[in-house]
Amino acid sequence: MVTGFWVAGERVTSNATFEVQNPYDGASVATTCYATDSDVERAVAAAHAVRREFGALPAHARAAALDHVSRRLTERAEEIAQLITAENGKPISWARAEVARAASTFRWGAEEARRFSGELQRLDTDAGTTGRMALIRRVPRGPVLGISPFNFPLNLVAHKVAPALAVGAPIVLKPAPKTPLSALLLGEILAEAELPAGSWSVLTTTNEKAAELVTDPRLPVVSFTGSGPVGWGIRDSVPRKHVTLELGGNAAVIVSPDWLDLDYAADRIATFAMYQGGQSCISVQRVYAHRDIYDDLTARVVKAVEAQGTGDPKDPATKVGPLIDVAAAQRVEQWVGEAVAAGARVLTGGTREGATHAPTVLVDAPEDAKVSCEEIFGPVLTIAPVDSVDEAFEKANASRYGLQAGVFTHDLRLAFRASSELEVGGVVIGDVPSFRADQMPYGGVKESGVGREGVHAAMTDLTEEHVTVLTGITP
Repeated sequence: MVTGFWVAGERVTSNATFEVQNPYDGASVATTCYATDSDVERAVAAAHAVRREFGALPAHARAAALDHVSRRLTERAEEIAQLITAENGKPISWARAEVARAASTFRWGAEEARRFSGELQRLDTDAGTTGRMALIRRVPRGPVLGISPFNFPLNLVAHKVAPALAVGAPIVLKPAPKTPLSALLLGEILAEAELPAGSWSVLTTTNEKAAELVTDPRLPVVSFTGSGPVGWGIRDSVPRKHVTLELGGNAAVIVSPDWLDLDYAADRIATFAMYQGGQSCISVQRVYAHRDIYDDLTARVVKAVEAQGTGDPKDPATKVGPLIDVAAAQRVEQWVGEAVAAGARVLTGGTREGATHAPTVLVDAPEDAKVSCEEIFGPVLTIAPVDSVDEAFEKANASRYGLQAGVFTHDLRLAFRASSELEVGGVVIGDVPSFRADQMPYGGVKESGVGREGVHAAMTDLTEEHVTVLTGITP
């Protein structure tokens, strides 16, 4: 059986089939198909045609549809988690957590749809504007092209779809070709909701066809999550469109000497350097520990990392699954090898078997090694000593990325200083940078992207202010 894609709310199949494979063992998960040129045209034309109708749909109707999706995700949670594990390779425990987060993301979308309102601004602040008020409303910029990555095949899709539907912006979603099945299943649930035809489509397309979608003037908004070169290429190709980019990073953790619970810090660092196989934009990659605690912390981190067992991702005991494919694991292996050749030492890990790379801890890694300055997107972390907070901040900021950072400290003054001085989109105090609540603004600076996700922040980003001036108003 061929799993179809979705055009304007209807399931469609084509003869251009391809197999989705399990990264762990290479087994076929499902057969799906690419949208044809005519399918893509129908989806875009429908989104363009329905844009005004959907934008005018009452908030309660949009909220009800989002509530329905949240409820059905919860009802089908185990089925969907098993699918995520099969197509993505992440351990089942993390897949279950992803489904729960996606349900929460749609729930937030429903709640925000109900309260997303404009504001009244008094204008009688000058004599010439007496008797006037401004009604400021936010309206959709237009249909959205959402492009999502493989590492969170459901929840990052949710972060494209939920805000768009919440504000009444039609969306054409392109999921990652390696992991389209979760998004296609979400289409089943969306099809149950009473939304206008054309308000959403889920298209499996080639990258070449995606480039055509990017430049289509009927999709004035592009929301992209993925690699930097592709993302910046999108922005450069459509300078007059509204483009939001979430492009990853190489997140740093700073451990201050005032932090006494090193077991907790080590466990959090180990867990969130290796979770999702390290394939998270905010997984821990660099650790800077004050020299007074460096040796002690390093030993604890190594012990905690060695407890992060690899294996079959369907086994609940497995903590670290495979990377998305063998080529990704080979790249990680190569980067580790280059760092070792340049003087780094492997304290644990450093080996690869198929698409699985062992959880790895490196010390003495040169700052210009790829494992230090690029996004490794694998289960590898580096630890380095620093002699002061100033040095830690300097090293953390010496990156072309700036998504999130974590600072383990109980010093309130240091916490506020970190919030001010670290060149990142978000600072997490008392924990790793991998923390993300789906309702909070999320995004980076520098080469980590532009714009913000998080349901309310994304809704704001997908809309623009329209002003209506009311005249002859009695104060």
